[in-house]
Amino acid sequence: MISAIFLVLYYALRIYFFAIIVYIFMSWVPNARDTQFGQILANICEPYLEIFRRFIPPLGMIDFSPIIALFVLRFAFDGLAAIQRFVYSLLGV
Repeated sequence: MISAIFLVLYYALRIYFFAIIVYIFMSWVPNARDTQFGQILANICEPYLEIFRRFIPPLGMIDFSPIIALFVLRFAFDGLAAIQRFVYSLLGV
């Protein structure tokens, strides 16, 4: 049961990670974010990216906040793995 919860959380973070990457690449294609798929990704990714944009202003035309956001998600992967190992060690699995 616990492994299923960790697996669902892992895949949810993984899908969100790749959704942000796709959303970032869509900024390089003209009018890609104006499509229905682009709007869906914007609704999913922008609330998370906005947190980082408040603290990390763009330098010229380059926005570094998505890179930091991806690093934070990567740390979340590692944290989830550490929690999983801790819980398994408590349960003796």
